[in-house]
Amino acid sequence: MSNSVHKGGCACGKVSVEARGEPYRVGVCHCLTCRKLHSMPFSFYAVFPPDAVTITGKVDVFASSEHGRRYFCPACGSQVYSHYSRADEIYVYPGSFDETGLWQPTYELWTIRRDPWLPGFPSIISRYEKDRPKWSRTEPA
Repeated sequence: MSNSVHKGGCACGKVSVEARGEPYRVGVCHCLTCRKLHSMPFSFYAVFPPDAVTITGKVDVFASSEHGRRYFCPACGSQVYSHYSRADEIYVYPGSFDETGLWQPTYELWTIRRDPWLPGFPSIISRYEKDRPKWSRTEPA
């Protein structure tokens, strides 16, 4: 595991995020929930063990589905992180980090809803029409 530490936070600076080491996996999701919640054609996230991520500052939570909770800064509305069915993983959004280009996605979910004008991501190893068919901590290399 890498000893790297990456720092970032919300748009107004009232919430900070720090991620240590490398994520389990990095993905892109085109599902309707992600599209609507982010007001974007996809969501981009890095999945870490919870003990590798430190969140500082006040966050509020909202349920985005029966399986997930998303946490955001109540002052500026920036989404900071998410938890889904598995409590042993935390999803952080690479766009909230101060440094750009930290991680490249290796898989895409819900490609059935992928906008046809999007170019391909060269780092993608796996594409799934809907959800990942089998749970695993990482994507195959």
